[in-house]
Amino acid sequence: MSTETQDHPAAVKKPQSFRLDVQLHDLLQKPDAKRSSLPPPPSAKAEQFPTPIFPQHPELLTDTWLPQDEHGAQDNPYKRHWTASQVFHAMQGWMFPYLKSRVLSGDFHPIIAYLFTEWKCNLDCHYCWAFDNKVKGMSEDTAKRSIDWLHSTTCRVLALMGGEPLLRPDFAHKVVYYAAKNGFWVYVPTNARLLRPEVIDRLADAGVATINFAVDTVAEKPGLPKALSPVRKYFDHLVRKQYRYGYTVFFNMNICRTNLEDIKQLTEIAHDNGIATDYHINESPMLDQPQFKHLDDNSTYITKEDWPKVDALIDWIIEKNRSGYKMVNSVKRLQDMKAFMRGQVEPWNCRAGQNNVIIRVDGSLAPCFPMYSASYDWGKIGNHKFEVKQLNEMKKECQTHCFSTLNHNLAYCYDSARAIKWVLKQAGRAFQGVSGSFED
Repeated sequence: MSTETQDHPAAVKKPQSFRLDVQLHDLLQKPDAKRSSLPPPPSAKAEQFPTPIFPQHPELLTDTWLPQDEHGAQDNPYKRHWTASQVFHAMQGWMFPYLKSRVLSGDFHPIIAYLFTEWKCNLDCHYCWAFDNKVKGMSEDTAKRSIDWLHSTTCRVLALMGGEPLLRPDFAHKVVYYAAKNGFWVYVPTNARLLRPEVIDRLADAGVATINFAVDTVAEKPGLPKALSPVRKYFDHLVRKQYRYGYTVFFNMNICRTNLEDIKQLTEIAHDNGIATDYHINESPMLDQPQFKHLDDNSTYITKEDWPKVDALIDWIIEKNRSGYKMVNSVKRLQDMKAFMRGQVEPWNCRAGQNNVIIRVDGSLAPCFPMYSASYDWGKIGNHKFEVKQLNEMKKECQTHCFSTLNHNLAYCYDSARAIKWVLKQAGRAFQGVSGSFED
């Protein structure tokens, strides 16, 4: 393809500005293809969220529940028992929407929605193009109408996205509170720099289900500011309070050429603290990102000379997965990282625009995260324009450049036998969780 070099763009020193075929890229980025703008609010006054009640559970704000040893010291055993109501809540978020998506007519039955409340960020990770500090965050009116529209569909999983979703902690609190009250299983990713204990307690009290703790190194490195050391106290509070409130935590790590040993250390820290891990392989933008400053001479990009070291790291992670470490990635998907790094990706039945949806800060829609910057018109909240024919034609090309873990898991479960096997495995453990990953 004319935009490709001999090696995969994620594995060269100076990649092209985008990784798609030129023809498809131009189709998605037509200058005259303007995304749908939101209609005026339905009334003269924009919609607002109800004021969150805090605390709803004042008894959970303290740590007095923790067991004590004979000397009166508190102990956290990192054990969890899922109650019947918590299991049912998870089933309402994931299982029931999945089943509905398999039996209802039509093609658009979202299970998970990514609500981009922010497109700004407080950090500048040199591999990340997914922020622009000139863009204003999502309005309360757009956020509320987005959740109301999603509630009218099959969707019951809501992920706040950015940028950094906690730039406006009070706004994030309102979104989580309102979504949880409406039966959504709510997921919040964060670089954790703003995840102060009082923010953790507010999100937890509001009903957050999972915190995605994005971290790439133990201590800061050039181009990799998402480090654990500056926020270690926040992390300790987050891990400790998850057993009180019932949410879960996992590390989200991006494998770069400069953090291979850090990935091992963070994996062990996660395991020692009883939380899961999720791994990504560093990649350059799929579409042109004019705001991205670090495309050339990027120290985080994996080069061909780095492949043996990355292969060894992936083998190490797979060994930990098979030994019972909790991971979002399956062994198969971890193995696929080696092929992706070399530019070899097989089609994988991507469900973007059918069972997941992106809502941008302005309320316009996209099928998936890499397409956030596309100017192609897929509609707006309340009026999607997703067409399977267009999506399938696009995916012939784009899914051979994409390595989305969650979207791959979503596609993987659209083999009914696999989904049934996973549910039976969960049932065999009385829905108290399993080790390993989704596939295993």
